[in-house]
Amino acid sequence: MTEDALQPRLIVVDDEEDLRDMVAEYMERDNCLVRTASRGTELDRLLTEQAADLIVLDVNMPGEDGLSILQRIRRWNDTPVIMLTAASNISDKIAALDVGADDYMTKPFDLRELKARIWAVLRRNHLAAAVTPSSDKAARVARRNVRPFGKMFVDLDARCLVQADGTFQPVTAMEFDLLEVFMQNPDRVLTRDRLLDLAHNRDHDPFDRSIDVRVTRIRKKIEHNPSKPQTLKTVRGAGYIYTPSKRM
Repeated sequence: MTEDALQPRLIVVDDEEDLRDMVAEYMERDNCLVRTASRGTELDRLLTEQAADLIVLDVNMPGEDGLSILQRIRRWNDTPVIMLTAASNISDKIAALDVGADDYMTKPFDLRELKARIWAVLRRNHLAAAVTPSSDKAARVARRNVRPFGKMFVDLDARCLVQADGTFQPVTAMEFDLLEVFMQNPDRVLTRDRLLDLAHNRDHDPFDRSIDVRVTRIRKKIEHNPSKPQTLKTVRGAGYIYTPSKRM
């Protein structure tokens, strides 16, 4: 996918009007369609009027904050989200990943880096648009590029999880990157540092705790009993190991 091959629809949500306008103007120059909102209710209205390909969402806003907004919309919407967080607040970064953010940027930020991250997330997610219609769920599971993973299946083409009956289960781009790494390294103990090297771009300022957050989120989706994981196991003092089930 090239940047000039499509015109992504973005929504920038921030209570600072100058910041919203600055990001919107910059991304419109890069062939994006940009709408802006100052609060969660405005975002809800915009999403009802027209879907978005990516949302840039600030954490610290008066009233309903960005984390609460993301947690709420994740119940019905899997649009990729890049969170804007305070540079010194690591808890915001962890919380953003925990509730389903695809990436985060720390304020203040360089517009060029934000643009690069927006396009990176869009590239990782563009195959999801090719998911087969819901009426063809059984055929989706039968495809060669669908692999078992715990109680779920991983659709490698659509970059998502699928239940046995074909029901779609969204994952964030970073969660899917981690799933891919585990599938490529079955029955091998992978340290957090190794997982960061394999699944993430070090230039994006990842941190070890982000691996734990994503593994916890993945377990909730693929384990029969997430409190006693059998597919993604913790190796105390070492890291994690993916133990494939025997069903094929």
